[in-house]
Parts: sequence; structure tokens; C-alpha cells
Amino acid sequence: MPEPFARRADPVELADLRSRLRATRWPDAPEDAGWSLGTDVGYLRELVGYWADGFDWQEQEESLFRYPRFRARIGGSDVHFAHVRAATARPALPLVLCHGWPDSFWRYTKVIPLLTDPGAHGADPADAFDVVVPDMPGFGHSAWPAGAAPDSVAVAGAWAELMGALGYERFGAAGGDIGSAVCRYLALDHPDRVVAVHRMDAGLPPFLPADPAPEERAWVREGADWARAEGAYAEMHRTKPQTAAVGLTDSPAGLAAWIVEKLRAWSDCGGDVERSFTRDEILTNVTLHWLTGTIGSAMRMYRANAAIPAARHARRVEVPSGFSRFPADIVRPPRAWLERTANVVRVTDHERGGHFAPFEEPELYAGELREFFRPYR
Repeated sequence: MPEPFARRADPVELADLRSRLRATRWPDAPEDAGWSLGTDVGYLRELVGYWADGFDWQEQEESLFRYPRFRARIGGSDVHFAHVRAATARPALPLVLCHGWPDSFWRYTKVIPLLTDPGAHGADPADAFDVVVPDMPGFGHSAWPAGAAPDSVAVAGAWAELMGALGYERFGAAGGDIGSAVCRYLALDHPDRVVAVHRMDAGLPPFLPADPAPEERAWVREGADWARAEGAYAEMHRTKPQTAAVGLTDSPAGLAAWIVEKLRAWSDCGGDVERSFTRDEILTNVTLHWLTGTIGSAMRMYRANAAIPAARHARRVEVPSGFSRFPADIVRPPRAWLERTANVVRVTDHERGGHFAPFEEPELYAGELREFFRPYR
């Protein structure tokens, strides 16, 4: 049975973090390199200085506890999750929200109140959800299970088990990044329980079909170009995650560099990461990684997912599926591919937002979920 989660950071941990930040050994950087070679060292110096001497983790930690949080033994490991019931007295549609990398349940903290109590935010109270937001195994406060590394298929099975343990036999699922794949396998492997599934970036295919449409060919070419320019991090995660994990687990400045560069590159921020995230929001995400020591285990999921058999990728989702395409997201599949791989009932192209849309544009994202799931209540 789920147990309340109440862990707070130890003051000794926080003192050690500040000490490490102040002792950062900074690399040199070419003049005017900016973000062209990766993280802008000048920007990172300012961020690390604030992290060491201005950032109030206890304040952010208490803010995260405004949502009921729990741990439960699921799929052979301890899973941390937020579980917030709808404000309405009438039965609400249960909804599991699936995050990706580099984050945790943090990704959805802004949309939880918009989904559980829409009436308080100018929307129809009848669209309320019971929301469940778990940390994937090895992410955030969820433990890495013993034995084989879990892939998206295994996590989907664990989330079906979690929803059953909470008394939800039928539910909706929504997610992005790795969470999009988890949602896909929830729909594929549990179609009798998943009423509908909403996904963001649907992921590049591991192979082209025999009869690709022109837009599918163009999409795969664009994906290959992106991988050459921006995908080195994923190859490291997939092939040698422990090598990077040593440095990123030991150096908080290194950890921030690894994560912040992605927050900037993948968000709709126009090159200014603090247009999409405040410094406190950035550092809340990074500090969650630091205090839980999960950057290595989170990266290892890339290796696990790379081993999913090709036959699994070729299956078509028959559960009603909706997709959101945000202009600054890293994967924006063409309609032809979406319809080839899923029973598409809705595709929405949004005017703004990026890879972290639930956090960047919470009202937009929550409104889309309310509309999409309305017929399946």
C-alpha cells in the first residue's frame, strides 16, 4: 500500500552542496563562445554563484510538498509519486502523467492544479482529473530496481500496476520525451484499461516503412541532421553512461551544465533560458537530481530503451490517440507518421512552447488535455 512521502534534505547535504559549488574548478572557454560549444561558462558561473549563496532549497522543497506525495512498492522497486484527487465531488477521470529526461514529477508541477481543479482556473469543473505523477525508476525519488534495467515497456507495466493499486481500473495517460514512449506501451499492452492516450514528441522511427510518404522521408533526414548536431548526449547515455555519471554525480556545477544546456536548447526561449524558466525553477530541477544522486540511473534508461526489439516499435496503437506538436520541441512527427503508428483522433499544432511544454506553457497544455480527454470520461 502507498505510504506518505516526507523526506526532506539533510542540512549536512545542503552544506556539502554549497561547499562543492564554491570550490568549482572552472574550465577555460574561447572568447565569445557563448552557447555555441555547449553550456555558456559565463552564464553557468552566475547560476552556480546563485545556487551556492542565494537559492533557498527549503523554500522550493516545501512548495513541492503542496501536493500529496507517496511511495509504494511497484514493479519490484520503490516508486515515488504525487497523487492529487479532483476538487469536484463527482467521479473524475484518473490520469497518469509520464515525464522524461532530464526531469521528474517536477515537469508537471504547474499543471496539476489546472487539471485537478479547473473550475478554480476559469475552466469547466466537469473536466477535472484525479492526477497521478510518478517518478520513473531511477529518476527523482524513485529507486532504481535490482536486476535488469527497466525500459519504457517495463515502466508502462509498472504504471498500470500503480494505477490498479490506487483503485483505478480505467484511466487516461499523457506524456512527453521518454514518457511519450511509456504512454505508447501503456496503450499497446493495456488497451482494456487505457481509455485514451495523449503524447507530445512521438520519437523518431528506428526504421523507415517500405512505402514512406515524402514528409516522413524529410522528417527522418531532419532527425539525422539533428542527431549529428545535438545528439551526442544521447549516444553517451546509450553507450557509456557510467563514465559521464562519475563526473556529474561528483560535481554539482557539471550536473548543472549537463541539464541547463538542454533546458535552453529544447525550450521555446529564443536563446534565453530564463525566458522559459526562472533561476529558482532551473535549480529546483537540478537540485532534485543532485540530492537524489540519480543522474547515472536516469541516463542508463537510454541504454535499456535502445535494446527494445524492433518488432515492438512496429506495433500500431489502436487506443484513441492525441498529439501535441510544439514549435520548439525536438521531435515534431508528420501527420503521415502519426496516422501510420496510431489511431489518431486529434493533432494540435500549438503557437508556442517546447519540449517542456507542461512547465513552459501550463495553461496551454492543461487546456489541450481537458479538451482531448473530454469524450472519454
